[in-house]
Amino acid sequence: MSERVLKFTIPKGSLQDIVASFFERAGLKLLFASKRDYRPSVSDPEISIKLLRPQEIPNYLIGENAFDLGISGIDWVKETNADVDLLLDLEIGAVSIVLCVPSNWEKINSLDDILQNYYEDSKTLRISTEYLTLSMNYLKENKTYRKIYGEKTPLVITPWKSWGENERVKIYLSFGATEAKPPEEVDVIIDNTSTGTTIKDNNLKIVEIIDRSTAVLIANKNALLDGWKQEKIKDVLVLLKGVIEARKKLHIFMNVKEENLNKILVELPALKRPTISKLAGNEGWYAVNTIIKKDEFLGLIPQLRKYAQGLVVHEPRQILPLGETQ
Repeated sequence: MSERVLKFTIPKGSLQDIVASFFERAGLKLLFASKRDYRPSVSDPEISIKLLRPQEIPNYLIGENAFDLGISGIDWVKETNADVDLLLDLEIGAVSIVLCVPSNWEKINSLDDILQNYYEDSKTLRISTEYLTLSMNYLKENKTYRKIYGEKTPLVITPWKSWGENERVKIYLSFGATEAKPPEEVDVIIDNTSTGTTIKDNNLKIVEIIDRSTAVLIANKNALLDGWKQEKIKDVLVLLKGVIEARKKLHIFMNVKEENLNKILVELPALKRPTISKLAGNEGWYAVNTIIKKDEFLGLIPQLRKYAQGLVVHEPRQILPLGETQ
């Protein structure tokens, strides 16, 4: 075991398997002793891993004795206002933060509709959510809310304390299963969803998308001031960036006749320049290999079909941006 260890916290729950798979592609394989193991071992002895709820991770990266690195949704970084450094969007675990109402509310299709109807009927609007800060700001920035209630803050209610003065709009902290709350406990919800299936299964409909979120790599600011940790974080950053880049690229190999070589090279994109070499024992033929963007591949097929032979397509595991992180 290394004398120095980088303390890394990753999310348990819905993101756990996604992050574990991402890490394995980066060469950081996680080994769990059991399904309830919160401290998996990792293939790099200079890194220690602990699983926490993604909601908690941003705040556990603050302070001298906190974790050095963490992965959480950018939604929770915003919600907690944690003073951390955002290093990288991992482009995984995409969710939308949505406002949902009962599906039988046929004439309600926006927050404005909800606020106006509840105000006219002299009813108190009850909202359930895990996103207290986001929901409070979302309401206060709404034109209809400001027109009706001015600068009043919605009443936010948790088991520990309550704040805000607008008792006509109440935000209740949810501890999960938010979609099950309407219509008995609350009227509407603000929640995250990846597919919308759970929303529909609970007889709700999405009326507004408030924000979108993906998993991000965040760092403790104190860790970035420590020489050894700073360099180790750069190593991790390169490995994770390599996975992101590889998912967007293809490595292609082909054989090309000398007379067709320039015709191929004119059309062929590359990371820098294609690699070209003569085929051994086969005069007049060349081997060409290069890295291209996935979304360019189909457009190349007509030219490749005309001028190339023996095309091999490979999805790389990683493409490391070594020159970018010094």
